[in-house]
Amino acid sequence: MELLLALPVLLPLGGAAVTLILRHHARVQMWLAILTLVAIFTVAIVLGYHVTQESVLVLRIGGWTPQLGITLVADRLTALMLLVSSFVTLAVLVYSSAQTVSENTERTPVAIYYPTYLALVAGVSMAFVAGDLFNLYVGFEVLLAASYVLLTLGGSASRVRAATTYVVVSLLSSVIFLAGIAAVYAAAGTVNMAELAVRLDGVQPGTRMILELMLLVAFGIKAALFPLSAWLPDSYPTAPAPVTAVFAGLLTKVGIYAILRLETLLFPASQISNLLLAAAALSLIIGILGAVAQTDLKRVLSFTLVSHMGYMLFGIGMVTQLGMAATIFYVAHHIVVQSTLFLAAGLIEHRGGTTNLIKLGGLQKLAPLVAILFFIPAMNLAGIPPFSGFIGKVGLIEAGIAYDRPAGWILIAASVITSLLTLYAIAKIWSRAFWQEPDQEIIDREVRMPAVMTGATAAMIAFSLLLTFLAGPIMNYAGEAAHSVLQRTPYVSAVLGDEAAEELIYKIDGEGHRVDSTGREVTG
Repeated sequence: MELLLALPVLLPLGGAAVTLILRHHARVQMWLAILTLVAIFTVAIVLGYHVTQESVLVLRIGGWTPQLGITLVADRLTALMLLVSSFVTLAVLVYSSAQTVSENTERTPVAIYYPTYLALVAGVSMAFVAGDLFNLYVGFEVLLAASYVLLTLGGSASRVRAATTYVVVSLLSSVIFLAGIAAVYAAAGTVNMAELAVRLDGVQPGTRMILELMLLVAFGIKAALFPLSAWLPDSYPTAPAPVTAVFAGLLTKVGIYAILRLETLLFPASQISNLLLAAAALSLIIGILGAVAQTDLKRVLSFTLVSHMGYMLFGIGMVTQLGMAATIFYVAHHIVVQSTLFLAAGLIEHRGGTTNLIKLGGLQKLAPLVAILFFIPAMNLAGIPPFSGFIGKVGLIEAGIAYDRPAGWILIAASVITSLLTLYAIAKIWSRAFWQEPDQEIIDREVRMPAVMTGATAAMIAFSLLLTFLAGPIMNYAGEAAHSVLQRTPYVSAVLGDEAAEELIYKIDGEGHRVDSTGREVTG
C-alpha cells in the first residue's frame, strides 16, 4: 500500500513526458492529461482511506534508511491536501480544455500547456508527500519552474512584466530556503523531518530561532503573507483564468502547508508564535483594505487571497489543537472557493470582454448562469452562513476565545472586520458587474458560454457545498489530523521507529538516565 505514495508524483511526471511527445496532437494531449488527473484523484481517495486506518504511511525509496535515502510520508493532513488539490487541478484542467489558454492563439505554444500543467501537479504533490526538507525544496522548484511557463503563455507585455516580478521573488525565496536547508544540516546533521523533530530539540535556542526564521521567511514569501506579499496582486491577474485559479488555490497553500509542518513538527512551542499572530493580523487587515480599493475583478480577488491567508496563519500561530483543526479545514475550504472564484472571473471576462468593474455591467440579465456561479462562492468566501467559509471562521474564532490571550482577541476582531470588508468587496463587484447599466458594447457582444467551462465551475461549487454538508465529519477528520501533527510521535514513530519517538517525550540526563519533562528518572 505504501507504493501508492509515489503515484501522485510519478503519474503526472509520466503524463507530462508522454503529452510532450504528443505535442502535435492537442486533443490526445488533453484526454491523456485529464485521465492522468482522474487517476491521481483516485489514488488520493485510496490514500485518504488508508491513513484513517494506519495513521501514517511511509515509503522508503529504494529501501534506503531515512538517514540516507528519500522518504515519502502521508498522514491525515497530507491525504486531505492531496485529495482537495487533485480535484481542483482536475476541474481546472477540464475548464481550460474548453477555453483557449491565451487570447493570442497564434503566439501561444499551446502544445506545452498540458505537459507544463502536469509538471506543476507533480511539484505540488511532491511538496505534500516529501519527508525531508530537500525534497520539499525540489517539489517547490518543480512547481515554480512550471509556473514560470504557465504565467508567460502568450508572451504579452503585461504577462512578461508580471512574470519578471514573480520569477525574481520566487528565486529569492528559493535561495533563502536553500540556505536555510544548508544551515539546518550544519546544525543537526540531517534534513529528514522526522530526525529533525528529535535532533533540533538539542540545538541551542538562539540557533534554533535563526533556523526557524530563515525557513519561515522562505515559506512566507511563497504563501504571500504580509509583508512578503506585495508581488502577488501584480503577478496573478495577468495570467489566463485557469492558470490564475490553480496559482491562487494551490501554490500559496503549499507555502502554508510548509509553515504548518515547520511550526508543529520541527519547531513546536516556538518562541515566535506572537510574530506569526502579528503577521496574521496584518495580512487580514491590509490585504482586505487593498481589495476594497481595487476596480479590477482579478485584482480584488488577488488581494482577498492575501487577506485570507491570515486566517490560516491565525490557527497555526495559536499552536492549539482547536486552532490547528480549524486551519486545516479552512485551508481545504479556501483552495476550492478561491479557485472557483477565479474560474467564475474567467466566465465574466469571456462574456463581458473585460474584468474592469467600471466597464462591466448588466451581467445579471445578460448572463444569469454566470451570476449564480459567481454568487455562491463569493458568499462562501465572505463567510455567510451556512457555507463552509462561515464554519471555518467560526472554528477559528472559537479557538481564539479558548486561547484567551490579548493576541487571540486582537485576531478575533481582525477576523470579524476582514469578513465584513470581504462582504463589502463582494457587494461592490456584484453592484458594478451585475447590476449597473451595461455599455452597449457588452450588450452587443454575442458570446456563447462553453458548457464545459460552466460545468467545471459548477462542479467546483458542488465540491465546496459538499464541504458544507459534510462539515461535521470533515472537521472531526481535521481534528484528528491536528492532534497527529501536534503530537508528532505518530509521524516520527512511523518513519524512525518507536525508540526515536520516545525521545520526543523522554530525554537522557547527564548521567545517562532517561528522564521526563520534570527531570524525574523514568524506569521500564
